[in-house]
Amino acid sequence: MPSRRIVVVGEALVDLVAGADRRIHVAHPGGSPLNVAYGLARLGRPTSLLTRIGDDTFGALVRDHLHRAGVDLLAPPEPGLATSLATVTLDAEGAARYDFRIDWDLPAHGPLPRDTAAVHTGSIAAALEPGASEVRALLVTERDRGRATISFDPNCRPALMGDPRTARARTEQLVALSDVVKASDEDLRALYGERPVEDVAAAWLDLGASLVVVTRGAHGSYAAGRAATVTRPAAPADVVDTVGAGDSFMSALLDSLAREQCLGGDRRPALAALSADALTRIVDRAARAAAVTVGRTGAMPPDLAELDATAPAGQGTQPDPLPAR
Repeated sequence: MPSRRIVVVGEALVDLVAGADRRIHVAHPGGSPLNVAYGLARLGRPTSLLTRIGDDTFGALVRDHLHRAGVDLLAPPEPGLATSLATVTLDAEGAARYDFRIDWDLPAHGPLPRDTAAVHTGSIAAALEPGASEVRALLVTERDRGRATISFDPNCRPALMGDPRTARARTEQLVALSDVVKASDEDLRALYGERPVEDVAAAWLDLGASLVVVTRGAHGSYAAGRAATVTRPAAPADVVDTVGAGDSFMSALLDSLAREQCLGGDRRPALAALSADALTRIVDRAARAAAVTVGRTGAMPPDLAELDATAPAGQGTQPDPLPAR
């Protein structure tokens, strides 16, 4: 039977990528939620994206990109709307800096698909009004229904986040609605300064999350669940650029949780009971997805065959345990 769906809610835009010389070299579809949806579909996960794009040239670029991966758009393009843009400047080490031209709110939409097992959001969609309040209201509705796992990645954009205290309060409201939270150590510094990662993860578990994963770039990752914690090294990688690496990690994290039978409102006890061995499998697979992405230009996550090829012997694809219902 087919597996259950993951719905991603958030911005889709076009990245205008410039090199260290600041000349525009290429236009890529982007936006953290779009990248997560694209990565999930590349891994074979039924995926829908609730986003807002225009019926313009850049919107067509976004639609074609998502269509090729098999992502279902839950709202049509809007006539007269300019699709959002981000200028991405890469430094000599491949690290990215972003400048945005974006207005964000949710498009008109119906109920989420009945086979939804998880709802994911984050980044600009969770921070920029008026859309951020609409996203929070949608998460409250889905949380009250009890059918779906809620996941959140703050993916902080300092240029858009406003006052850090306000951003921290907003982030903690969403953490309290979420089952799974993924953040980078840079996100935590933007929100909490030099507060230790372990302390923030513990505080977020106290707010209500069942799993908190913090990525640390080349220094690996830290995962804190209700039953176990693990610290894992980064997967080996030859870095070309870092665009989309965290989103690839998020996609593979959610896909791996599905394979561990931990997505869906009825699976919350299993999520809370994840062992150290299970967390290690989940986080290491997500790290390998990120390593593939940073090894090539643009936010191009691996497909399932590519990700399986990076797995240690005996750790390839497992049967999908989440039948549609």
